[in-house]
Amino acid sequence: MASRPSRTAGRKAKPAAAFKLTYATMFNPPEELHKKFEAALAEVRSGMGLDHAMIVAGQERFSRNKFEDRSPVNNSWLLGTFQKGSAQDVRDAVSAARNAFPKWGGMPWADRVKILRKVSALIEKRVYSIAAVVSMETGKNRMEALGDVQECADLIAYACDQLEAGGGFVRQMGKDPLKGFKATNFSVLRPYGVWAVISPFNFPAALAGGPAGAALVAGNCVVFKPASNTPWTGRMLAECFRDAGVPEGAFQFVTGPGSTVGEELITHAGIDGITFTGSYDVGMRIYQLFTKGAHPRPVILEMGGKNPAIVSRSANLDDAATGIMRSAFGLQGQKCSACSRVYIERAVKDAFLAKLTDLTSKIAIGDPTRREIWMGPVINQDSYQKFQKYTGELKRAGRVLTGGKILTEGDLAAGYFCAPTLVDEVPYNHPLWKEEIFLPITLVGGVDSLDEAMGYANDSNYGLTAGFYGSKPEAQWFFENIQSGVVYANRPQGASTGAWPGFQPFGGWKGSGSSGKNAGGPYYLQLYMHEQSRTLIERA
Repeated sequence: MASRPSRTAGRKAKPAAAFKLTYATMFNPPEELHKKFEAALAEVRSGMGLDHAMIVAGQERFSRNKFEDRSPVNNSWLLGTFQKGSAQDVRDAVSAARNAFPKWGGMPWADRVKILRKVSALIEKRVYSIAAVVSMETGKNRMEALGDVQECADLIAYACDQLEAGGGFVRQMGKDPLKGFKATNFSVLRPYGVWAVISPFNFPAALAGGPAGAALVAGNCVVFKPASNTPWTGRMLAECFRDAGVPEGAFQFVTGPGSTVGEELITHAGIDGITFTGSYDVGMRIYQLFTKGAHPRPVILEMGGKNPAIVSRSANLDDAATGIMRSAFGLQGQKCSACSRVYIERAVKDAFLAKLTDLTSKIAIGDPTRREIWMGPVINQDSYQKFQKYTGELKRAGRVLTGGKILTEGDLAAGYFCAPTLVDEVPYNHPLWKEEIFLPITLVGGVDSLDEAMGYANDSNYGLTAGFYGSKPEAQWFFENIQSGVVYANRPQGASTGAWPGFQPFGGWKGSGSSGKNAGGPYYLQLYMHEQSRTLIERA
């Protein structure tokens, strides 16, 4: 996504610098992005309330039972109705995918790359309309919604880049020293077959299209189930895969509850691999269930985080406050990479918390499709109630610096709006220092040394992202000692959030991930293939 050259009356102006949208650059977009988003939003709103089908074997499929997709911004907004798919719908989708696999998986890899590049380009072409839906479905502000969709396109393009760079992952190996014979040995990475992709609500574009695109370009067929809170985004992505030329059967789109559609996907013997992004509890259950097949099958899991930031006495406190505020409360804290705990050296604690509290108290909250709004609602009634439960506990355990309440004034009463909340003086043995809250709540505390902070930071079942603010030598010490898969130092754009494909590979350690390889990095695509060693012997 780039801004176009500007022109002035009577003479040609110098082209404006190209703007590349990422989570790091989204804070100063060109005016063009806002104008295009506004136009797309008006068009998308005119299409609210329609009934959207699943896509199985290339055909639109409706079911008798439906579910409503209502916006967390305003519960009266019926975004659409969607099919409450059944286990049989999943079986049909898997069967169609298995039938399509020999042709799709046997296609020359360069031909698959051409098709997936068309998918990426089409998603980018439709970025504004898809982002408008993302904003209304998830409560993301417009720039984060645009980033989500652009990241989806970039993840698919990056997977294509990696397959090309690897030459299709066909590599000649050494020749056996056989007298009288000629030996030819090759290592070849081959697709598994049918891959399930189960995506989360919080990144309904990037964490759906990204893994689906990687699985497809590797040669697998895909059965895709979006989160039930964000089916419209999922449907729009499915249309991009279809319209760009992915053959019928190679990509299936099914909707419905996790208890039926999701359960059938993770227990079906015809699924050869699965990518799931979501909670630790659900991810571990999938991991355990998937081992009960006839043989081991690959499982790619990203299961959340309890992401720390450490602030040294030598930190730039303005950068630290800005970066931590953005990572704590972007998407209302509903990111697996959200900064949910902060450890500050006591020498600068008061000064730092004054800056962080001031920034947090000034966050603009409301309808996230509006340009001036930075923070929208939490995703649903369940999260809204959990916010009230957690803040009640924390008021008893510590000191609320700002927030700690739901917001019901005016139009906010129609949605699930919660104030961004900072809590100090919570004892370090309190369970909420370790439990993933997934809400706009961040705990802060003082430490006597960086070693003490590192001890607390690593004392977690999770290991997804982490941030640090301090001197350059201290940052290097942080990188060497923190137990997380994605780490940042001195980053005002976000203490623990903002990874972008090709820039910051994204994946977790410990209870945050299963593969040890990060999406958007040089080792991820290979997870969707298994290795075959080929030896041909000829007489000399």
